[in-house]
Amino acid sequence: MTSPMPQPGTAETVTVTTGRRAAYLVVLVVLPVLLLALAVPAAWGWGIGPRDLVVAVVMYLVSIFGIAIGYHRLFTHRAFKANRALRIALMLAGGMAVEGPLTLWCAEHRRHHKYADREGDPHSPWRYGDTGPALLRGMLHAHIGWFYTARHRSSRRHWVPDLLADPDVRRFDAAYPVVVLLSFALPAAAGGLWSMSWSGAWSAFLWGGLVRYAVVHHVTWSVNSIAHTFGDRPFRTRDRSSNVWWVAMLTLGEGWHNWHHVEPTCARHGVLKGQFDPSARLIRWFERAGWAHGVRWPSPDRLTTHRVDHSPEAGSLR
Repeated sequence: MTSPMPQPGTAETVTVTTGRRAAYLVVLVVLPVLLLALAVPAAWGWGIGPRDLVVAVVMYLVSIFGIAIGYHRLFTHRAFKANRALRIALMLAGGMAVEGPLTLWCAEHRRHHKYADREGDPHSPWRYGDTGPALLRGMLHAHIGWFYTARHRSSRRHWVPDLLADPDVRRFDAAYPVVVLLSFALPAAAGGLWSMSWSGAWSAFLWGGLVRYAVVHHVTWSVNSIAHTFGDRPFRTRDRSSNVWWVAMLTLGEGWHNWHHVEPTCARHGVLKGQFDPSARLIRWFERAGWAHGVRWPSPDRLTTHRVDHSPEAGSLR
């Protein structure tokens, strides 16, 4: 992974306080599961109407694109450059996913790439072994367990000094609690104004706010757990990153994970024929509009070189 050199003398991880671990347990582990459980009787009892479905889908797309394009491909890996307005918009969209401040998310992910599926990886499913109960335990750890069990988290001073030096990023991180509130207030406001009723606001808050937040979390975390355990690996990597088509569809391209671990700074993850990557397509539109530049598209030569069978069957690069 290409990234700015960390500041000399800074540790890779920092100790997490008991209070912060308890907050992670509630917000990132327990609450999303409870909300998904709540959605089942809610859907069975009165269902989800067209209005709530539209609000929920829009919020889902904003959240996933914000993580995939903003937090991940732009800020973590510098796969492209964006003008200031687009950078701020992608920061806000990523924050809507409620997966943490930008700098912490990027620090954890850069550490993951350095140590992928080895000692030091914050969320490898192979942590406890590769057979039976050990792998099941590892997948649970990679999916949600690591948020609470980890006594140390990635040091932002070490992993993301470039982001800490960015005034816009610092302001965003400081305002992150407000962004979280907006993530739930916006769908409620949309549902209330659309229906001109409090019941419409509460219904949209449930489906477009709470349930959407829970679904987004489990969908994005499936890249850590499922796309490092199952799927195909057409490219040679030092880790077990793989391609899982249904994870790719739900994450708007992130589930084409194998090539991403070969070339982390590449703006496109789905590089083979039939691997639809909506996030890469949107980056291409940003590029054509003049909002993005310096986009790192995949090299056909490198695709061929890293193929297990040296096959040149690459799909559209843009």
